[in-house]
Amino acid sequence: MRVFVDTNIIISAILFPSGKTARVFSYLLEKHTVIISSYTKEECEEVFKRKFPLKRELLDIFFDGISFEEFNSPNKIDGKQYPKIRDIKDLPVLASAILSDSDILITGDKDFEDVKIDKPLIFTPTEYFDMIEEII
Repeated sequence: MRVFVDTNIIISAILFPSGKTARVFSYLLEKHTVIISSYTKEECEEVFKRKFPLKRELLDIFFDGISFEEFNSPNKIDGKQYPKIRDIKDLPVLASAILSDSDILITGDKDFEDVKIDKPLIFTPTEYFDMIEEII
């Protein structure tokens, strides 16, 4: 399966390596193709620069240490072509998840809760964890 991960999932996995989100991320890396967009990587850079400047090197170590497919997010996005999302700043994530042909989008962002879409399926880390916990 192709699983797109949002910025907040990456940041949580880095900062809380023994937390539930990090365990979900590790499972994804082991069992699926993880997709990370150029937009998501740039957003991670901005967040670390602004909020965690002393931990910036953890981001490079993280990306260098995992295997993932990088998707180049489009520079211009016509919001009329995509499902409605509450926060327009999240449109690049939604568009990238759709255009990358992802089966699942994992995000902790509440703005995705009301998105009506058949593919990708949208889960929070907790929802996904609860689903896979039954399997493993």
